[in-house]
Amino acid sequence: MRRLPFPLAFIAALVTGALLLAQGTPPPAPLVLVSRDGRRPVPTTMLSGQELIALDDVANLFQVSVREDALAGGVTVGYKGRTIVLSSDQPMASVNGQVVALPAPAVHAGRRWLVPVEFLSRALAPIYDSKIELRRASRLLIVGDLRVPRVVARIESPGPPTRVTVEATPAVTLTVAQGGPRLLARVDADAIDPTVPTAGAGLVEQIRAGDQPGTLVVQLRGGAGTPRTTIGSFDGGTRATIDVPAAGAPESVSAPPPPPLSTDPLPPFAASRPVLQTIVIDPGHGGDDSGVKGPNGTLEKQVTLDVGRRARTLIETRLGIRVILSRDEDRRVRLDERAAVANNSKADLFISLHANAALVPTVSGAEVFALGLDREGEEARRSAQTDSVALPVLGGGTRLIDVIRWDMAQAAHIEESSVLASMLEEELRTRVPMGPRPLQQAPQRVLVGANMPAALVEMGYLTSAPQEKQLTSVEFQTALTQALYEVVLRFRTYLEGRR
Repeated sequence: MRRLPFPLAFIAALVTGALLLAQGTPPPAPLVLVSRDGRRPVPTTMLSGQELIALDDVANLFQVSVREDALAGGVTVGYKGRTIVLSSDQPMASVNGQVVALPAPAVHAGRRWLVPVEFLSRALAPIYDSKIELRRASRLLIVGDLRVPRVVARIESPGPPTRVTVEATPAVTLTVAQGGPRLLARVDADAIDPTVPTAGAGLVEQIRAGDQPGTLVVQLRGGAGTPRTTIGSFDGGTRATIDVPAAGAPESVSAPPPPPLSTDPLPPFAASRPVLQTIVIDPGHGGDDSGVKGPNGTLEKQVTLDVGRRARTLIETRLGIRVILSRDEDRRVRLDERAAVANNSKADLFISLHANAALVPTVSGAEVFALGLDREGEEARRSAQTDSVALPVLGGGTRLIDVIRWDMAQAAHIEESSVLASMLEEELRTRVPMGPRPLQQAPQRVLVGANMPAALVEMGYLTSAPQEKQLTSVEFQTALTQALYEVVLRFRTYLEGRR
């Protein structure tokens, strides 16, 4: 059978799907194929209570050959020298000589052969190069060695506090982060098989699958306060328990009782705030701002988001430090907003991720930037710690607060930012190729307003075809992520030493 290129194959699948509807009825929900290439619908039809798929659609989707045997009244499906024989008389298939049961026999309708959708997982999977898993209840057809855990979200009690549980099976890394009036539950997987409540309750307006693979969105109502999240394990899975109090409710409402007092003397700094509680990682560009485009079409905005997500999972999982992304989806964020996200989150560290460009396509390698100041900036750096203003407070009296111009916020952190940039350059150098000027100071706009140690990483040159290929590979992104993790670990030790 002649094989069609993917665009034509997909159009053919849609056309044949329409023809199937003339013979049967559409299923209650479409069957969705999930693979490394993304998601797409699979045309099927209901006929006599069975969900069927046309073998010519199977041929287009899986690149198999289909040959009808008119004398035997059957059809043969071939793939790389392996064969499946079907007949219209028996609900079974012969797969390389082994008999496999099917819920119904093949149906010969006009010039087409239709088979139960279970044919894909029971008959085709044993001879196919990749794993094929059919989840009828979830309407998913998973192709390839993908991690697609089942994720069930429930509203256990409307409260307040409103309690939500998110359970992932089998056990995976599960994190929950807040961004404005919503919570984002992220599962470290290729995709998820979600089950969510049909309606909200209490302080939760809605729970739905997120726009990005592996995420659930818990949308909060206007009267919700700051949620508390506990992540643990149960038999065979991972569970996140989220308690959403009403705004203004004391934290002790959902907090566990305090431990008994100890008579032992407290160690030094036992009550001190950890030096690194929150980090903001800034994936550059987004939305209609694609950034640099590689010769093969790779976009800077996607590479930075991929690495940012990997780094967040690694740092949160291993170090227990809260990591916020300035953007967790393909949307445009203005440069000034990126620093504002870090400032409003009271972040202790800010790292901005980018990919570089050059007129000469042979230039490649990673580079690290810290903010460079002119004379005015140096003066602001010297005075940033002493400028203050007295504000009246309730009950009389005044309170002194530090006031620093927004456009000079980074001036107070130049020394620590320089140390951070040096650590980034050192860790990257051991893992990835470095550029012609691996460590630089420059007036980078995105760093100017960050009121904490901050640095910018150009992970490589997308204008270099070999480096474009590297930047999209799992191995290279993992190396970048590991470098960021090691820097956070080292910088935390550096800050603890200073304190």
